[in-house]
Amino acid sequence: MHFDVPVFITHTIGFLITVWILKKYAWGPILDLLEERRMKIIDEFQKIDDGHAEVAKLTAEYEAKLASIDDERRVKITEAVSQAKVIADEIKTTANKEAKVIADKAKSEIEREVAKAKVQLKDDMVTITVKAASKIINEKLDDNKHRELIANFIDGVEKV
Repeated sequence: MHFDVPVFITHTIGFLITVWILKKYAWGPILDLLEERRMKIIDEFQKIDDGHAEVAKLTAEYEAKLASIDDERRVKITEAVSQAKVIADEIKTTANKEAKVIADKAKSEIEREVAKAKVQLKDDMVTITVKAASKIINEKLDDNKHRELIANFIDGVEKV
């Protein structure tokens, strides 16, 4: 193999011209395209990271809202229980007052019935006494007869 200097110089000059043409017209746009693609990928990764941060932020907000709702629910349940206790106490107080009124009415009714019974008993005693006195007056009073009339009178009172 023989080394030919003019061919070597021609090839070298052709190669350098080809490299210069490729650098000016092909590699520049290719490198620009690659750089643009690299920047686009970096932007996409940044958007993904921003999205993850936004998701984390929203998750924290929703968890805080859920905790707040849970606290609010507990407060409302506590309020409802205390209101129920107040209502129960009011119902109990009202029921006690009504029971007292009913008991007082029953007591006064019983007192009236007792008073009526006393009046009726007094009337009955007067009637029995009058009958016994009329029997005593109509019969001759000796000691045995007197005792017998009193015993009959007492037996009659016990039957009534």
